[in-house]
Amino acid sequence: MVWLRQRDGVTCGPSVAVMAGALLDAEYGAPLQAARGQQWFDAEQGRVHRAVNVVWPRALGTTPAGMARALNTRAAARDVRYLWRTAVRRDDLADVFAAISAGWPVAMLIGSAIPRHWVLLTELEGSGLRCYEPSSGALVRVPVSAIRAARLEGLGFARPFAFVLPARLAGGGQ
Repeated sequence: MVWLRQRDGVTCGPSVAVMAGALLDAEYGAPLQAARGQQWFDAEQGRVHRAVNVVWPRALGTTPAGMARALNTRAAARDVRYLWRTAVRRDDLADVFAAISAGWPVAMLIGSAIPRHWVLLTELEGSGLRCYEPSSGALVRVPVSAIRAARLEGLGFARPFAFVLPARLAGGGQ
């Protein structure tokens, strides 16, 4: 998988949705591997942003419900529906681990005082999770303890606010 950077300051959500879609549907993600992968990625961010933010202003990013809609576009072919749930301090993250262990990417909304940025949890890595950070296009290792304690580092913001994951694994969903 080629991990690319978001095109501007408000497309972290669409970037995460496109990358998650590529993980869920290899045919959809095939253009990422092509010579013009960045161009396709940039255009697809714009298309996804318009599609999921029909009422919500795009300048304010992507809501958790919008992220769930975006992921459902690709997950439906595999008969799975994504929902969102709030993050709570000292969360056991059992549903997040179950989803990632089963090969389902999980989007995580993070921020400081308010939710500001989307990242994508893609796989378990020892006592941590591998996380796609779209503003840098990097994969970052995130300790589970940092998520539980709301002390994230290397992602730009410290606190998780929401998770978007398969409905059958979501702890309550919205």
